Amino acid sequence: MRSLQDDELVLGLESSCDETAAAILRADGTILAEAVLSQLAEHTPYGGVVPEIAARSHLAHLPALVRRVLDQAGTTPAGLAAVAATAGPGLIGGLIVGATLGKGIAIAQGIPYLAINHLEGHALTPRLPGVHPGGLAFPYLLLLLSGGHCQCVLVEGVGRHRRLGTTLDDAVGEAFDKSAKLLGLPWPGGPHLERLAATGDAKRFTLPRPLLGRAGCDFSFSGLKTAVANIVAKGLDPQGRADLAAGFQAAVSATLADRAAHALAMAPGATALVVSGGVAANQGIRTALAGVAARAGLPLVAPPIRLCTDNAVMIAWAGIERLRAGLTEPLDHAPRPRWPLGELVAAG
Repeated sequence: MRSLQDDELVLGLESSCDETAAAILRADGTILAEAVLSQLAEHTPYGGVVPEIAARSHLAHLPALVRRVLDQAGTTPAGLAAVAATAGPGLIGGLIVGATLGKGIAIAQGIPYLAINHLEGHALTPRLPGVHPGGLAFPYLLLLLSGGHCQCVLVEGVGRHRRLGTTLDDAVGEAFDKSAKLLGLPWPGGPHLERLAATGDAKRFTLPRPLLGRAGCDFSFSGLKTAVANIVAKGLDPQGRADLAAGFQAAVSATLADRAAHALAMAPGATALVVSGGVAANQGIRTALAGVAARAGLPLVAPPIRLCTDNAVMIAWAGIERLRAGLTEPLDHAPRPRWPLGELVAAG
């Protein structure tokens, strides 16, 4: 396989859940064009993502997004060196849409196709030039926080990820959304809960810190969610809702900080503590994790907020990293709704 030159272009496609996204990056990491289409309005009436609606929306809008980013980047499909598409984990209908379009472009142009694990996209985003001064070297500890995932992962290299801990029940983003719903906030609840918490007293209610101080770095949030439900059931005035939101956010932040500290103790060679995923946009959580990193003598690395949530920049960049490592996929590679990081093909 020929080497990838810095000025060559890679197209990234993301369609694993409810954001339709496309991006074009130069192989040196320069972002030439990016576009994200949210399906928020389509799913809000149902209080969550409806897989069939999501898949149909990806099918309707992804080709136009690809044309848009090609125009923004001043190129055509013939100018691409490779195409990378999310192939899992995620909702199978959306994954099929993105992977099929990516394969079609690859076949038409005679260029490599890269099937990207969505979680590895998040894991490698902090290595994007400009995110961390001087670049981020392997290995580093990743705290992946989103609506579907809550994991501590030691990122040892491209395709080499060692999971140190995961959630035993709800993902942290799911806990945010469910607690926000209990408080009468719109979906998706995380950002609304954070805004409400800013006006509340986090010390008013006593809430559990699940697994705090326990060995290892697994997570549990179902008990915290239940505690919120029990308090709400007794009735709350507007200030009480704000106080409970603040208490919930403080409990989550303390729990994540404790789990991250334990994970760092399990990864003595880590060069940084990295936080990514949609929940990484929460400023209270970032502040708590920054304290953990500082006490360990490490930097806290967090991608820009727009690159924490689902996007195609991270997919294109993961494709660049994998292509430089000599990794591509055959065109019969099948999308996988479940695809653990530990099952990735690693660079040699």
